[in-house]
Amino acid sequence: MKKVLSIVVATMLALSVAACGAKEEAPETPGTENPGTETPVDSGDVVEVQIGFENSMSEPIGQALQKWADLVEEQGDGSMKIVLYPDSQLGSKNELIDSMLLGEPVMTLADGAFYADYGVKDFGILFGPFLFDNWEQAWTLTESDWYKGQSDLLEEKGLKIITSNWKYGDRHTMTTTPVKGPEDLKGLKVRVPSNQIQTEGFNAMGATAVGLPLGDTYEALTTGTITGVENPLATLYGRKFQEVAKYLILDAHVKNFTTWVTGTMFFDGLSAEQQELLVSTGKEAGFYNNGLVDEAEADYLQKFKDEGVTVTEVDDATQAAFKQSAMSFYDLGSTFGWSDGLYETVRKAMGAE
Repeated sequence: MKKVLSIVVATMLALSVAACGAKEEAPETPGTENPGTETPVDSGDVVEVQIGFENSMSEPIGQALQKWADLVEEQGDGSMKIVLYPDSQLGSKNELIDSMLLGEPVMTLADGAFYADYGVKDFGILFGPFLFDNWEQAWTLTESDWYKGQSDLLEEKGLKIITSNWKYGDRHTMTTTPVKGPEDLKGLKVRVPSNQIQTEGFNAMGATAVGLPLGDTYEALTTGTITGVENPLATLYGRKFQEVAKYLILDAHVKNFTTWVTGTMFFDGLSAEQQELLVSTGKEAGFYNNGLVDEAEADYLQKFKDEGVTVTEVDDATQAAFKQSAMSFYDLGSTFGWSDGLYETVRKAMGAE
């Protein structure tokens, strides 16, 4: 009898413990079974802004992005943070843009030529050769009503520019034969990114533009398929083009500033405080980036010289000759779908005329 009683008591205790456990385990809130699958703004969790980019963390732009992440942490209330994904870890620029248009909390860098491909045609002029005489004009333009109007048009396409004050660098030309002025470009085949703006820009300067992936350029220079390449100094040096092209002219044919962009759907879902934090810290980090770029360019230039590259400085007269040779590019506005008189409009907006 005692044995039966013990069994009954033990069974009742087990059932009681199980019932208590069931009460203490609260039911899951719908949508929380897969954290991160819903937009952080809606879930009430910390908003993670994922910045995907092609560069490495060791480059000036990578260091400046880390600065941006630090500023958000230091100046924010903890409701938002930046997570960095260098070396294309989040995918290509086009893949990231697709994610933005779906409302994902991602951001990447892009420029005017890219935005032209997304329907804001007039933005493409920003990559025109010798558009800017100096960096001050570039920054003046980004603060102009014209630039704001173009940015508003881009927002209608679903993309929101967060900041535009990040210097990517002056784009220079490296060749296998000496180039001292625009006349020396004739007959040269210069690698450019595969887009219409840069192709026509170099064609207008007298060279023959060849669209190639950057990864194929070293071999093309080695075999003589092309005889030149253009890019900021950091990229030219990082790709070791100095091993196969021993002439560098500092023509600065494009003053390449870049922008950081996200989706309007995501940005509009942030609180006003979060929006302001993201924009203000992005601009502050941009100034930091620009100092790093300037310092790095001086260092890269010395490295080129140390490795046997002949560097040609460009005086005012030569710069004027280069600019004159490129002016026919701006007659192609209808080909690019530009507004009438766009060149004059933009030059006025930057304070040049």
